[in-house]
Amino acid sequence: MRDLRIVFMGTPDFAVATLEALIKAKFNVVGVVTAPDKPAGRGQKIQQSPVKKYALNNNLLILQPSNLKSEEFIANLKNLNANLHIIVAFRMLPKEVWKLPEYGTFNLHASLLPNYRGAAPINWAIINGESKTGVTTFFIDEKIDTGNIILQKEVSIEDDETLGELHDKLMEIGSKLVVKTVQQIEKGTITTIEQAEIEEKSAPKIYNETCKINWNDTLTNTYNLIRGLNPYPAAWTTLINNGEKIKVKIYNVKKESAQHQYKTGTVITSKNDLKIAVTNGYIFIESLQLAGKKRMDSKSLLNGFQFQENAFMQ
Repeated sequence: MRDLRIVFMGTPDFAVATLEALIKAKFNVVGVVTAPDKPAGRGQKIQQSPVKKYALNNNLLILQPSNLKSEEFIANLKNLNANLHIIVAFRMLPKEVWKLPEYGTFNLHASLLPNYRGAAPINWAIINGESKTGVTTFFIDEKIDTGNIILQKEVSIEDDETLGELHDKLMEIGSKLVVKTVQQIEKGTITTIEQAEIEEKSAPKIYNETCKINWNDTLTNTYNLIRGLNPYPAAWTTLINNGEKIKVKIYNVKKESAQHQYKTGTVITSKNDLKIAVTNGYIFIESLQLAGKKRMDSKSLLNGFQFQENAFMQ
């Protein structure tokens, strides 16, 4: 059995589950690298990353470099004498960092590589209407998400599953896969598979324009886009109501196939329902957020907001 000394690198909640799993499995985590504290929210208060908060609560040594190539950071990293680096939802590492440990640096990625390499694999799997995805551990190399695969676990995607729900599912399954990977490295029994050069589907970063709903798209594509961005950063549209333009973020929705004569984007309301006409059906909005307002369910909005007869989404 190898005597492992692990440095863990990660920032968001997705990474916390893995760090916690490593600690519970009694692995020797000698240091945690996470993003620097930064202002966030309306008050611009200084916020610590979820990984830092967990590390503080568990008395783990923390490094927060702003520059991963700085001599000071590299020196501090070397002083930890780690022989394995584990990366979950962190920045791209320079070669002098990932080459450092004796047993390598491996990453957890939330897809079945080589598909969905990139920054937003969970979003794009849902947006593209996939019925399955998964998690992969792989050794880091010079390119992004291209290194040799260690382990993979396939996960089904339910027809109505949202980004938030799939994120949490993959977070738990991924944390277990990392522990299994470390156990194999510890025993020296690890085997890897070279990735195929070609990726059929990619997962680029999500931008504001990516999130804009095209009501002229198909019922299924519109539905998948909205659930693939729920709860963050959320699909958005512009409500035109009595000549006023209001930006609206849309969260929980249902879809219904139906033939109708409405123009796409038309807003149709009743006492309990808010639905938007699309090609061959309707998108029923269950929760949403108007600009400057809090997120609310549609029934609450309908009780206090007046939609004009000619209201539409653009």
